[in-house]
Amino acid sequence: MKSIMVVGTTSHAGKSLISTAICRILSRRGWRVAPFKGQNMALNAYVTASGGEIGYAQAVQAWAAGVVPWVEMNPILLKPQGDMTSQVIIKGRPVGKVNATDYYEQYFELGWRTIEESLQHLGTEFDLLICEGAGSPAEINLKHRDLTNMRVAKYLNAPTLLVVDIERGGAFAHVVGTLELLEPEERELIKGVVINKFRGQRSILEPGIKWLEARIGIPVVGVIPYFQETFPAEDSLDLLGRNSHKTQADLNIAVIRLPRIANFTDFDPLESEPSVSVKYLSPKQDLGHPDAVIIPGTKTTIADLLLLQRSGMAEAIQHYAASGGTVMGICGGFQMMGQIIADPEGIEGQAGRFQGLNLLPIRTVITGQKIARQRQVSSNYPQMGLPVNGFEIHQGRSRIEQPPSDKPDSQAFQPLFDDVNLGLVDSCQSIWGTYLHGIFDNGPWRRAWLNRLRQQRGLKSLPTGVANYREQREQILDSLATEVESHLDLTPFLS
Repeated sequence: MKSIMVVGTTSHAGKSLISTAICRILSRRGWRVAPFKGQNMALNAYVTASGGEIGYAQAVQAWAAGVVPWVEMNPILLKPQGDMTSQVIIKGRPVGKVNATDYYEQYFELGWRTIEESLQHLGTEFDLLICEGAGSPAEINLKHRDLTNMRVAKYLNAPTLLVVDIERGGAFAHVVGTLELLEPEERELIKGVVINKFRGQRSILEPGIKWLEARIGIPVVGVIPYFQETFPAEDSLDLLGRNSHKTQADLNIAVIRLPRIANFTDFDPLESEPSVSVKYLSPKQDLGHPDAVIIPGTKTTIADLLLLQRSGMAEAIQHYAASGGTVMGICGGFQMMGQIIADPEGIEGQAGRFQGLNLLPIRTVITGQKIARQRQVSSNYPQMGLPVNGFEIHQGRSRIEQPPSDKPDSQAFQPLFDDVNLGLVDSCQSIWGTYLHGIFDNGPWRRAWLNRLRQQRGLKSLPTGVANYREQREQILDSLATEVESHLDLTPFLS
């Protein structure tokens, strides 16, 4: 099957971004393209139409290629749980929890068979596969169990692109060192080098490029400028420099950067709003006085809840809510905002029964059966009847507690959607909680929610007749592809 492999000298070199761009470039040229990443370790996930989990980056790459995401595009997904273990997801379904050593012993053979089956299936449906590696292909202590990089490239005999991040410094050493550590048959597959995230003048870089090409005997096929648009990230390391600095922003929204924050791609649509500044706060930082606080999803709800309580952030959020501040919890954050979270079997790691933030009248039990499904619902708040699309990924089941008969109406809670199990909001529309990932992707709903915050500040409402974020994402993907295509020569990979 025809394929292109994209590997990097380091993590965060830009493999996902370059792979995404190539998917869109070749799709626009008329190829039927599919992305592929044999094994991904990430807490940003997407649920396919079949109800299977894959890395969110592979979903974005599928959209870039103009196709529907399939589980075969990311057959193995590892979701770190914070206790040196990861949940193992194969073909979209969780199959166990394991540490690194046991994973190699228990899942390596099964994993490789799954990768082979997925490649064969994709090869019968698509003209070309754009395969992304993970980390570095030259981790000599891990190569014997690497399912993602050159093992896939060799299996496909794929011409391979080596991406290096020049912003880190030491780019030439990274390239030379990586190639030195590859086996001869692996090095033979490297057909080009891409220098990524370049901010300087090309003329100053040119002598280094000439030296590098002479040294390694492989052409530098692209020098890609730093891409300015907000692009979906794979893991929370990308959040460290992510805070937006919009001098003209009307609203400031704080997202709590939990240790195992998951699906923070939920907030890309908020970051795309010109009038909104999004700040990711460590639990140890001062909460301040934002216009809204969001507690996001997490892979370890109880552990992250306990950290919020130890750090003082839980109390700060409770005081903020009591003073009339707006708080929203999504998925794990929704569970944290309840009264009790119980994990009787220790599925997340620590068995027991734990006090929540007591902002929502729900009690949650962590169970072994995960819910993962796409949803289409209709909103009750902040505006009745808005169509809302998203997806659920959660291990717990939440039960709504009936309020006491003497509870004042001002403290009553109502279903957020036409499915009461998906979320609640109080009558003041200050306390929100939902299981629905992707909620802010829905343009009219997002604007209606933001307008509640704007009304509190005495600001003029924004128009709600806007497109969903997927249309803006399409523009970002086109912009990315156009930029990369003008600086990348794919000829050695398509001949």
